[in-house]
Amino acid sequence: MLDVKGSINNLTTTTEQHFDYIQQQRSFTRAFPIHFELAYTDFRVIEVALQLTGEQNHALLASFAAAYEDVYQYEDAYATGGLEGFNDKFADNLNDYRQAKDKLLTIIDEINKLQP
Repeated sequence: MLDVKGSINNLTTTTEQHFDYIQQQRSFTRAFPIHFELAYTDFRVIEVALQLTGEQNHALLASFAAAYEDVYQYEDAYATGGLEGFNDKFADNLNDYRQAKDKLLTIIDEINKLQP
């Protein structure tokens, strides 16, 4: 597998920080959408690296993509609508967001074990 440690570290950090930021109900800042877009780029880099391994890691790739999409919906609501937009959609679902985040981070840890 290609060396994507930098993307793994960035996506891990961003996922954790975004959850903490939203959980604390912090006000929207312009930096959040920038980090959101950079995290998407890191996701795609890791996804391509997994795709290049062929069938060997197909199940892991599918799990990773699904877990990212689960987290994406929460971060997208905040990135596009701010705290109000997030709360309109997910105010009562913070525990679901936490579970989605934890699942993604667990899968990222599995991917990290494949790094050279």
